[in-house]
Amino acid sequence: MISFIQIILVLIHIESGGNDFAVGDDGAAYGCLQMHADYVHDAAEYVGADWKHTDAFDRQTSIDIFLAYMSRYCTEERLGRPISMQDIVRIHNGGPNGWKKESTEKYYELFLSTLNQIQEHEASRYRESTN
Repeated sequence: MISFIQIILVLIHIESGGNDFAVGDDGAAYGCLQMHADYVHDAAEYVGADWKHTDAFDRQTSIDIFLAYMSRYCTEERLGRPISMQDIVRIHNGGPNGWKKESTEKYYELFLSTLNQIQEHEASRYRESTN
């Protein structure tokens, strides 16, 4: 199992290649995690923050928004079972019910592939540094 922060870092890699000022989805998605305005609003409403869509351009705020969104929608109580990495990734991609949408399955496959590539790269760097 990987940590929550590792999940976030892989998502940042997929969504923006690490670009905090990325704009995608025809201008609708902002920041390193490519958040839509509704995503930001839902998270802000849940935690009582005054986040605006443009706050997603700040990496730390983007991560705070992500954590608030997951705290709202990716819970054991809501899903009726313990949450998984797959739930987190698919809710990020597909909204509150993304964990059960067929349309988010390919995104999760992309996540796993990207995670594997990153882990292989890190293992290779480790091997090189110990030789």
